[in-house]
Amino acid sequence: MIFDTGYMVLALAIMGVSWLVSQRLKSKFRQYSKLSLRNGMSGAEIATKKLQDHGIYDVKVISTPGMLTDHYNPTNKTVNLSEGVYNQRNAAAAAVAAHEVGHAVQHATAYQWLTMRSKLVPMVSVASKFSQWVIIGGIMMMATTATGGGIGQNILIAGLILFGLGTLFSFITLPVEYDASNRALAWLKNKNMVSQQEYAGAKDALKWAARTYVVAALGSLATLLYYMRYLNRD
Repeated sequence: MIFDTGYMVLALAIMGVSWLVSQRLKSKFRQYSKLSLRNGMSGAEIATKKLQDHGIYDVKVISTPGMLTDHYNPTNKTVNLSEGVYNQRNAAAAAVAAHEVGHAVQHATAYQWLTMRSKLVPMVSVASKFSQWVIIGGIMMMATTATGGGIGQNILIAGLILFGLGTLFSFITLPVEYDASNRALAWLKNKNMVSQQEYAGAKDALKWAARTYVVAALGSLATLLYYMRYLNRD
């Protein structure tokens, strides 16, 4: 059965670790949101200045609803900052704003890992919708009919390939996110945008943000390996 004890333990473990890291990130964000910037700049102003410092003038900085919903959209070239980052003037806002602009810099300089991830987006968007259904269908067919075993295994393999694309995407995302954080921290320090205390807060916040991507990638890999066990079953 697809949802056996092993699967439930794995799923609960992944969800548990993901929840703990997410809560830690939110805690860090709240902590460093209380650390006001000595330069008095808002997240939007930080982002705009970093874009200008890198000679990027075709990217807009806009506000987006929600908390920790910050992202860079390469399609319309916008740095989308959540309300708590766009208007606030603290170490957390500076870190997030500089990080998201880091993605804009990656885009402008054709950073290879970002380029590779962008090419996978169309395939992954489709694969993520159907992979688990295809996997479950293949396993059920293998288990219920003797004559359908071969067909079921082929369907399972197809599902694993689709799921594998998502796992690959998760791992390619890691260097993209870490590089954006490194660019952010280097710029904040080299341009003397933050004090030593503010820099330490920004670094800590970005560290925990990166860990959410690590957990997601490892969780995807663990799930893929779990599903692959069914290939060796009679």
